[in-house]
Amino acid sequence: MKISAKLAFFAIVGTLAYLWLAVWGFGGSAAFFSHGALVVVALATLGMALASLFTEVNLSSGDREDRANRWVLPAFGVIGILSGFLPAYTDRIGVWTFGGEGVRWFGALVFIVGGVLRLWPVFVLGNRFSGLVAIQPGHRLVTDGIYRTLRNPSYLGMLVIAVGWALAFRSGVGLLLAALTVIPLIARIHSEEALLRAQFGSEYEAYCARSWRLVPGLY
Repeated sequence: MKISAKLAFFAIVGTLAYLWLAVWGFGGSAAFFSHGALVVVALATLGMALASLFTEVNLSSGDREDRANRWVLPAFGVIGILSGFLPAYTDRIGVWTFGGEGVRWFGALVFIVGGVLRLWPVFVLGNRFSGLVAIQPGHRLVTDGIYRTLRNPSYLGMLVIAVGWALAFRSGVGLLLAALTVIPLIARIHSEEALLRAQFGSEYEAYCARSWRLVPGLY
């Protein structure tokens, strides 16, 4: 296990709390687990949490940190709590819902794809992947593999996860919350890019010129 014991604890507790919010919002475990797609989403969520225990993700300020960007962490937290409960709750009461079980299963598939896209770069970066906007000791720029054409694949995965979660609950509110996530996410990306540009200079500028920030072919 590479992740610190403290972060591992919060990862497991946070995941269980997130799933509990969804089960509560949906009206209890019997109702929630009566839908095969939601069972898959729950298992995928637990799987992602377990996989994260074998990463080197940290909260280190490293050699340099943009502390002004720390506001995004509570913003993500609030959106996360709302996303845990509201899509399931609106699904249960039939407010702003759409489609049927097919939509749920499509959402489960999208959720899993997002999870892979979210975690893959975390394993690639190792201890350079921090929950803070920071340059770590011995930091080097990665521009190959999954980073060849996309500078922020893990953040794209985060958005895909949010969309998949919303679709699994057939929730228009969930899609709005996913869209709301873009605000702090773009702010974080801009802070990271400014720090990387200051650290790596022309090497990073050249990388930016041949890659996309978040969505290939679009942004």
